[in-house]
Amino acid sequence: MKKKKKYTFRKFMNDVHLWLGLGSGIILFLVCFSGTMLVFEKEIEAVFAEDFTVEAGGNAIPVGRLAEDLESKGEVAGVSISNNENEPYEFRVKTSPEDRRGTTFFVDPYTGETLKAPESSLHGFFMSMFRLHRWLLMDTAIGRPIVGVATIIFFFLAVSGIILWFPKKWKWRNFKPGFKIKFSAKWKRINHDLHNTLGFYSCIFLVIMILTGLCWSFEWYREAGSQVLGTKVFGSRGGPKIESQADFAPSEVLSIAGIYEVASKELNYSGTTSISFPSSENGVYQIRKYDESNWSPVISDQLVLDRDGEVLQKEIFKEKPLNVQVASLIKPLHTGEIFGMFSKIIYFIACLIATSLPVTGTIIWLNKMKKK
Repeated sequence: MKKKKKYTFRKFMNDVHLWLGLGSGIILFLVCFSGTMLVFEKEIEAVFAEDFTVEAGGNAIPVGRLAEDLESKGEVAGVSISNNENEPYEFRVKTSPEDRRGTTFFVDPYTGETLKAPESSLHGFFMSMFRLHRWLLMDTAIGRPIVGVATIIFFFLAVSGIILWFPKKWKWRNFKPGFKIKFSAKWKRINHDLHNTLGFYSCIFLVIMILTGLCWSFEWYREAGSQVLGTKVFGSRGGPKIESQADFAPSEVLSIAGIYEVASKELNYSGTTSISFPSSENGVYQIRKYDESNWSPVISDQLVLDRDGEVLQKEIFKEKPLNVQVASLIKPLHTGEIFGMFSKIIYFIACLIATSLPVTGTIIWLNKMKKK
């Protein structure tokens, strides 16, 4: 009579990994596939977008006059001015009440030539990928919690997968196979290595994506994250709610060019300046500036200026507490924009591996079922 094998912790982890993976495999495949497609969305759309070249020469037209010329298109909400003289100004214009985010218009600061940002032929595709990634192309009330639950399952798959990656006996010769793919072996072994080894190398990046991605799925998770960090996650959306301090005479109100000059003095470094214009009589100028020499291209310093140029608020990113910095970087940590192209490449590879894991894992299970 055969002795019954003990149900060990490792066997339990194996069962957890197997059944959670089989139960969520299709959803995770779709979420990871769409995430892979979205990593280089901006870069791909830029390739297919119409070029708008600027040749620096002579004096630039005052930015205020350029804004006035665009008023026939709608409400001019803001402008981004690059430090590069050969880059166009990017104006954000709300062309209709439905156009809440605004439409981008490229303007040559030397000639006044205007080009409405053309919609890429791939815009519809990427919008579908975004909806697939966030809501599985369903209604948000249905799709969002499904994706959220699948993401939580993915976290347990990552943890159990790392536990299973470690060999039973902790000797170096037992660890070595887990670091490489044996392409000279049979296809079953190669498939196992693709799942085991690639899953190990991508695990840390996938966990970062999981922990940050859940902030969009569940409010309770966002609140818990705010408690852990000691600051509000997504708390600075919409910018600071500050109103003008006084009623100014027309002679006291600075032009947009004057506001840009004040911002350049307060934030005295090279980089792109984004100015949001006042939307009411008591409105103020909200300014973000991105230091081109910074370690991350998504980090910005912020200013709030009154219409006479008085500084109402100034926030330098590196002077903020660490917990506030982390909370403000949730989105770029999730999308891979945190270190620019370098981190995007890593995230693309990690997402590609994540897309393959449900496939290679299912094949491993089918092979074991055939063997039995």
